[in-house]
Amino acid sequence: MIWKLGGLCTTHWMAVFDLSGRWQMTSSATTTTMSGGALATTEAEFFERVCLEALQAGLSWSLVLSKREALRAAFHNFDVDAVAAMTNEHIEQLATNPSLIRNPRKLSALVNNARAAQKLRDQGGLVDFMTSFAPPPREQPLESTADIPTSSPESAALARALKQAGFSFVGPTTCYALMQATGLVDDRVKGSSPLLPQVD
Repeated sequence: MIWKLGGLCTTHWMAVFDLSGRWQMTSSATTTTMSGGALATTEAEFFERVCLEALQAGLSWSLVLSKREALRAAFHNFDVDAVAAMTNEHIEQLATNPSLIRNPRKLSALVNNARAAQKLRDQGGLVDFMTSFAPPPREQPLESTADIPTSSPESAALARALKQAGFSFVGPTTCYALMQATGLVDDRVKGSSPLLPQVD
């Protein structure tokens, strides 16, 4: 089913997600749905999506979305260098903050992943690294949400490469959702609006 939302055509799950605050129109949905349509272009945008996909593992997207602004504030708008400089003491404090996802392992993983992202700059940086795994564009849009995969050979390869680079919480399913969230794969179904520019 296609709905009208803010003057754009979207699928029913995106209309539901709008209640959580625009994420579906500007970023990822879930590992079992599709991209909301925003193309990530900067290191911070890619890194934010890496972080949110890691935090979402085992949780609902509505929970993650409800905490997105608090996470941005706590993690310096996902600036890689600022997050990489965070200490164990910072993580211990954040793990007591009810406005965040208080899993210490996941919070620590964000710092670890920031440090791994720093090291990738020697290979061209996180953006070039991730975009190198993008599959060819689909020739035709998908017929329905039932046709959307949860992983792919490319997401499995990206997961392996990220793990080898030192990242954590980056399995094939998480990486497929990450590829959706960054616009590296376009899983919109027939009747959906085009990919959108990033909206902060």
